[in-house]
Amino acid sequence: MGCRLSNGILTVDIADIGEYKGTRFDWTGFITQVTLEEGKHTFCVPESLKPGEGTGGKGLCNEFGISRAIGYDEAPIGGWFPKIGVGLLQKGNSPLYSFNEEFPLTSFSKDVEAGNDAVTYTIHPMESNGYAVQLTKTISLQGDLLIIAYELHNKGQKPFHTEEYIHNFIGIDGLNIGQDFELRLPREIKVVEPESSYTKELLEVSGNTLTWSKEPDKPFYCRLSGWEGQENEFTWELVHKPSGTGVRESGDFPVERMALWGEGHVVSPEVFVNISLLPRQSKSWRRSYRFFTAK
Repeated sequence: MGCRLSNGILTVDIADIGEYKGTRFDWTGFITQVTLEEGKHTFCVPESLKPGEGTGGKGLCNEFGISRAIGYDEAPIGGWFPKIGVGLLQKGNSPLYSFNEEFPLTSFSKDVEAGNDAVTYTIHPMESNGYAVQLTKTISLQGDLLIIAYELHNKGQKPFHTEEYIHNFIGIDGLNIGQDFELRLPREIKVVEPESSYTKELLEVSGNTLTWSKEPDKPFYCRLSGWEGQENEFTWELVHKPSGTGVRESGDFPVERMALWGEGHVVSPEVFVNISLLPRQSKSWRRSYRFFTAK
């Protein structure tokens, strides 16, 4: 049945723990829809519109360790390693971790405390090869802001290095991405490491604004500059120009990197936070999303 937060300005639908059954995305705070009540504007879409395709992402769902899986390299074939927010995953034959792979899973136990405008998740780790990470995540509403606050505790005997990001599967009012949309960063944007000539030709940059030359008919991906110099915070904004409807994400942490992925129905600006913790250390950070419309 899931959880619904509402304050009269925003309504946020969150999937029940276990509704998403994959081993990629964090099972807690899996936000499937955000509705701005003024105008009933919606902002969340699935990763793929074709049943059975993709890895099950939808809306605002986060992932830990897409490129630095904790303990994977040390685990033997058949051994276990932790995926924060999910559980212990069993390593197969591949020497390299792949986020696309589905792994046998022993899920972590989780506590949930929910109210009308806030919900808190606590993930209790199981020790594996010296690694154990406790996650506390609180999602709350303040006016037109959706706030996601994280706290990680290293309860294991080993240090670990990983990262977290939210794979923002955004589709404003279900409209396809194209020339009517703008992505804005605080500083001059540069498209870095486009994965294809298609991506390079599709994305158009002018100063701190990125637009699309046409409606995409296949996936695109690149990394973006434009956040450098923001030592302890960041922001980006996606706007549908004809309606003035948009979303702005900001955070209170230095950006490790920023990526941009999408296809016709979805665009995903992705901001990564670096995480390095010694035993008994903890780290806190937060992300805020403002949803707005000019009409």
